[in-house]
Amino acid sequence: MKKVRVFIERGEDGTFGAYMLDENGLDWSVIGDGTTIADTIADFREAYEEMKAYYQEKGETFEEVEFDFSYDVPSFLNYYKGLLTLAGLGRITGINERQLSQYVSGYRNPSAKTTKKIEDALHNFGSELQQVRFV
Repeated sequence: MKKVRVFIERGEDGTFGAYMLDENGLDWSVIGDGTTIADTIADFREAYEEMKAYYQEKGETFEEVEFDFSYDVPSFLNYYKGLLTLAGLGRITGINERQLSQYVSGYRNPSAKTTKKIEDALHNFGSELQQVRFV
């Protein structure tokens, strides 16, 4: 089954939006929005199911896909703020806590280099966690 990338971004008003790029080669597209990322993903999936039902009602072929959700840095930090503190994330990434706070608030946006640094550090941390074994 084809995987389609879905982007989740926080808007200036603090709400979140989820959207697909047009370049995925599908005949259809859906969007979702909400006040939290969980609500946004649920709204996006509901729109997907409605689109699928619409195609079925018309007797047209609907290409089903899997979704790969991607976040902008502020949305990711906001979504995981209950699990990852900025101090802890600073230790994992090597990025100053104040700088991370500015990304969360939308005061500043990370450069592409900083975004990659955060992503790589989180992937390395995840790999490290996968190797944990308890006795």
